[in-house]
Amino acid sequence: MELSVTHGAVSRHIRSLEDTLGVLLLTRNAHATEPTPEGARLAEGLSRAFRLIDSSVEQVTPGPLTLSCSTSIMMYWLLPRLGDLHARHPSLQLSFHMAAGELDFSRDAVSVAIRLSTIRVPRDIEPEPLVDEWIGPVCAPEYLRAMQLRTPADLARTRLLASDTRPAAWHDWFEAASCTATRPPLAESFQHFYLLIQAAKCGLGVAAVPRMLVRDELGSGALVAPFGFVRGPRRLVLWVAPHLRDRPQTMALVDWLKAEWRRAEDRDG
Repeated sequence: MELSVTHGAVSRHIRSLEDTLGVLLLTRNAHATEPTPEGARLAEGLSRAFRLIDSSVEQVTPGPLTLSCSTSIMMYWLLPRLGDLHARHPSLQLSFHMAAGELDFSRDAVSVAIRLSTIRVPRDIEPEPLVDEWIGPVCAPEYLRAMQLRTPADLARTRLLASDTRPAAWHDWFEAASCTATRPPLAESFQHFYLLIQAAKCGLGVAAVPRMLVRDELGSGALVAPFGFVRGPRRLVLWVAPHLRDRPQTMALVDWLKAEWRRAEDRDG
């Protein structure tokens, strides 16, 4: 258990607290235990207090920063650039939290998070715009030649590949590109973008992906983008833990992330 005590000990402490406060904190029956309104209010207030204690301790005894992002962004965007970050900020200690959805900064011990603009923002967080997401179809050059892909209408005879983490990617592209061609059904879906990208490289079909994840593959010729990329409905944003915002290492990391993404977008533009 997180408290390192038994359920019975927890129950005795709660009964003692009820006796001290003179209010009932839990309703108990044979099947379940539920907080009373007073118990729920007390739990919420104490949770805020404990988070404040954790934040205060972290401010005076700062440890390494923790950057949260998706595994695909880590693999295809961040890892190739970490050497530059280390060279520019050799004293910056950084650990990683692999996730792409909602998070609790205190519970997950995250300092900075890269997230899509569509993810629900935690309380007290003001998202900082990072970059627009550009999306487009990609495939292996051999597949392009075999399928004779010249116009979006030719997609009707291909295998469309998707990712479970972005099932609407093809819909987003057709809409953003104002493409009126027939939309064939998806042929196969993969659990993550990095698997989807690998499948496209292996010639299994055409994938609709964010440009930021396939820059190196496009540069090396492992993938081609027959119809280019269009600005999609999503953008990337940064979430910064409020209690760490003014820490010099946090500001250095945020500034580096913004500058690197601007440089990448400028090259593509």
